[in-house]
Parts: sequence; structure tokens; C-alpha cells
Amino acid sequence: MSRSGIAVADESLKAFNDLKLGKKYKFVLYALNDAKTEIIVKETSKDESYDTFLEKLPENDCLYAVYDFEYEISGTEGKRSKIIFFTWAPDTAPVRSKMVYASSKDALRRALNGVSSDIQGTDFSEVAYETVLEKVSRGAGSH
Repeated sequence: MSRSGIAVADESLKAFNDLKLGKKYKFVLYALNDAKTEIIVKETSKDESYDTFLEKLPENDCLYAVYDFEYEISGTEGKRSKIIFFTWAPDTAPVRSKMVYASSKDALRRALNGVSSDIQGTDFSEVAYETVLEKVSRGAGSH
């Protein structure tokens, strides 16, 4: 339970584990249910295109997402993959929606073990591929 009293649905954890362990999905979108009592799976996708993911982010509403982000590191390291947690709260979303999503984020975020980066997006420039790539690869050489 979060401070806002919102619970994380079992299916939300299952979808995350299917992405993380089973590699079943490329990304999972999460939303609050209509009653605003639970965080549920809005959609799952196997689509490899990052653009497809971006197209799913609503222009005027909030959501959470988990994305299995693959990228190449120059040199000998080759392909890496990191699970990224997105909080999408565009400036154009209703204030009430932004408040509820902000206050219930911790419940979902704490439940998802194995996320390596958090991205907060208020407009599309903040979730652009290059922006995310820079953020995840910045810490890549230091492990």
C-alpha cells in the first residue's frame, strides 16, 4: 500500500516478472484503475521498436511503464539491457491525475525488484531514446 492507499495488483507484478525473467515482453504499461484504488496492467507489448513505446504514452494523461531497454556499448562489451521504470506525467495532464500518480508511484516502484533506472517524463524530450540511452549508459562503465 502506498501513502495514497493504492495497492499494486498481482497481475502488475506478474507482468513485470514476465518481462524481467521470462523476457516475454518488451514493455508493460501500468495505470490506475477507474476507482483509483489499484495499479493495474494497461497493456503489454513485445514490439521491439522504442517508437512504438513512445506512441503509447498518452498526451494528456499519466501512466507508469517498465521497459526492457537494450543498447550497445562501444568496444568489447556488446549488448546490454536494463529495465527502466518510467513515470509519465505530461504537463498537460489534469492536476488531480498528476497528484495521484505522484503519490502512488512508490507502491509500484518498491514492488518491482530489478529496475536499474528511473525516468521521470513530463514531455517527450525527456523520454526520447537518446535521453534515456545517455542516462543508462552513463553508469554502465562503472560496475
